[in-house]
Amino acid sequence: MMRTSMCIYHFLVWSWYIFLHYYTSQQGGDQQKLNIFLKDGQWKFLTLLNLLLQAIFYGVAFLEDMLKRIKGKKDIKFITAFRDLLFTTLAFPISTFVFLSFWILFLYDRELVYPKALDDIFPVWLNHAMHTSILPFSLAEVILRPHYYLSKKKGLTVLAAASLAYVGRVLWIYSETGMWVYPVFAKLSSVGLAAFFSLSYILSAGIYLLGEKLNHWKWGDTMQPRKKRK
Repeated sequence: MMRTSMCIYHFLVWSWYIFLHYYTSQQGGDQQKLNIFLKDGQWKFLTLLNLLLQAIFYGVAFLEDMLKRIKGKKDIKFITAFRDLLFTTLAFPISTFVFLSFWILFLYDRELVYPKALDDIFPVWLNHAMHTSILPFSLAEVILRPHYYLSKKKGLTVLAAASLAYVGRVLWIYSETGMWVYPVFAKLSSVGLAAFFSLSYILSAGIYLLGEKLNHWKWGDTMQPRKKRK
């Protein structure tokens, strides 16, 4: 019964993220009114990349649930390992980072991250779907099932690679267009940008370690048979 419930849950959350991804992609007509969506469209924003990431993760989680019902545990080790890698190193840290960084900046000065003009494009419910509900879903995933964590070195390396890839994309877009992805970047000097990106990774790394602690607090040594290599 529990396995069936998890399967249904993952399907519903996956469908929700697919819907959000589709809905935001249909806002192109309104987006043309604003210059902020020029060059690479939505795919320069971490918020929208995170929606895609969550859709991929919950799709994999749903697939794993289905395969478990059909084949059993032994035949799907690769899918299970991929699911855990996605969640522990990317889906949980990035969704939590987006939640924290967005609302901290929004409450300080919304023009730095989400200009008021965006209210004419994205309704309030969509703003919360993109920036608020992502955290409860990630926390629920921690509580509902255990996840295998790589060694800290490997896990943080994967997260660092993803972070560097996004920072590189942000800098490339600026070099090509002369426009920053988020207004906050335009307020910072070169040193300020380096500090901002460094602190962002430190925060993300802290979130990764928090996720590991929460996983161990809830599930203890459930995943211990798959021994970690330091």
